[in-house]
Amino acid sequence: MENVGDQARLTADTRKRIRQRGRQVIVQVGVQAAILFLAAGRLDWLNAWALVGIYLVWLPVNFVLMMRLNPEMVAERARGGANWKDWDKLVGVLAALLQMIGILVIAGLDERFGWAGELGLGYNIAGAVVFVLGGALFSWAMIANAYFSTVVRIQEERGHAVCDKGPYRFVRHPGYVGAILQALGLPLLLNSTWAFIPGVLACALLIVRTALEDNTLKEELAGYLAYTQWTRYRLLPGLW
Repeated sequence: MENVGDQARLTADTRKRIRQRGRQVIVQVGVQAAILFLAAGRLDWLNAWALVGIYLVWLPVNFVLMMRLNPEMVAERARGGANWKDWDKLVGVLAALLQMIGILVIAGLDERFGWAGELGLGYNIAGAVVFVLGGALFSWAMIANAYFSTVVRIQEERGHAVCDKGPYRFVRHPGYVGAILQALGLPLLLNSTWAFIPGVLACALLIVRTALEDNTLKEELAGYLAYTQWTRYRLLPGLW
């Protein structure tokens, strides 16, 4: 994997897709914030504002780093469904919906109706830390891997190659590790044990997606099978 830092090399189509991805992320954060506050029925919810604050810091920093180190990956993440694996249209979409919408809806309703009561500030802070660490690992994986797409597909048009740098030296799917940490940290951050229901379901689907994607890469990506002999574990060193 070769990071592309020379902005002059970006094509007009790549620049267009980068702008498209920027708009996608802005809309995504706006929709998530709206879901939280509408579900809660109020705007004066400190935990939700804490999540929005994390996004407002993390996403611009992440975008600047991506543009400096791996701008073509940003464009790839706007591309979407070309050669998208059929099984991922179910597993990947359901996991994303549970994590990006399901957790927020349940947490907001829990805040409105007080289903589970207060977890306590310590748990909220711990959730924020886990969520941020998950985001940092996710960003590291994106920086390292020029082929880090939003969907499972072999990017033949881009010369898809195995990434064995950065966090990929330790596990084969570090982005999913980051996403799982975020799915587990978010209910604590948002003060909702009920939100663990969609959170845990999202984690289960991410594990299924990891297994299916790993098998796809073994079968279709040159060099990946050899890479698995060196980096043995998919998500958790010493376990799986």
